[in-house]
Amino acid sequence: MDRQTPTPENPWLALRNLTPARIALGRTGTSLPTGAQLDFQFAHAQARDAVHLPFDHAGLREQLNARGRETLLVHSAASDRHQYLQRPDLGRRLDEDSVQRLREHAQTNPGGVDLAIVVADGLSALAVHRHTLPFLARFEEQAAADGWRCAPVVLVEQGRVAVADEVGELLGARMTVMLIGERPGLSSPDSLGLYFTYAPKVGLTDAYRNCISNVRLEGLSYGMAAHRLLYLMREACRRQLSGVNLKDEAEVHSIESEAASGKNGNFLLGER
Repeated sequence: MDRQTPTPENPWLALRNLTPARIALGRTGTSLPTGAQLDFQFAHAQARDAVHLPFDHAGLREQLNARGRETLLVHSAASDRHQYLQRPDLGRRLDEDSVQRLREHAQTNPGGVDLAIVVADGLSALAVHRHTLPFLARFEEQAAADGWRCAPVVLVEQGRVAVADEVGELLGARMTVMLIGERPGLSSPDSLGLYFTYAPKVGLTDAYRNCISNVRLEGLSYGMAAHRLLYLMREACRRQLSGVNLKDEAEVHSIESEAASGKNGNFLLGER
C-alpha cells in the first residue's frame, strides 16, 4: 500500500512559465515546500552578495580603453562600503581629490561637451560588470551618428545617483547619464538603472531626472534602453529640461504599431 501523501494539484503552476515572480510555490501542510524555501534563501543571498561585491573598476577601465574610450576614475566622499551604506549623502558628492581631477580635465576642453557618461557601482556592482559594456556598445553607436560630443567615461567608486550632477557640472557637460547598479530584488540581483539629467548641477532633486530601469537580459533590452535614452536626449535639448516635465514618449516599433500604421505589418493582422 502506498503510504505517500499525494501532491495536491496546483492550477496556478502553468503561470510560473510566464514570470519570474514567486507564485504557485505550492505548500506542504501550512508551510512552503523545501525547494521553494531553499530557492528563496538562495535569491536572498544573491541580493546580499550583489550589494557587497567590490566594484571592479580596473577591469572595466581596461575593457573600455581597449574599445578606444578614455576613462577617468574618481571616488565619492564615502570612504568605504560601510560608510557608503550608512551615509547616502556622502555617496552623492565627490571627495576633494576627485573634484580637483575633474577640474583639471575640464581645463583641457574649455568648450564643454554634450554628454558625460558616469558609471557607479551603486547597490549592485554585479549589474555594472554585466551590462555596462554591451549597453554602451549599442548606445554610443547611435550617439555617434547623432554627433554628440562625449566626455571620457567617468567611473565613480561608492557612488549614488546624484553624484553624476557634480561630475557633469565640473566637466561642463550639457547632459549626464548615470549607469548604476539598482537595489537588488529577489529575482533581479543584476538590474542596471539609467538616470538622465539635462543641465546638471549640484543640488538637483530626483524631479529633475529621468529614469530608465531594469536594463538587463531578462528586463529591458540594451537596444530599447538606448532608443529611449536617445529620445530623452533629443527632446531635452529641444525643450531644455529633463525630469517630471519630460515624458518618455519614444515610439516603439512593433507588429501592432506597424499594422496600425499600415507599414510592413504582419499579414495576419492586416486588412482582410
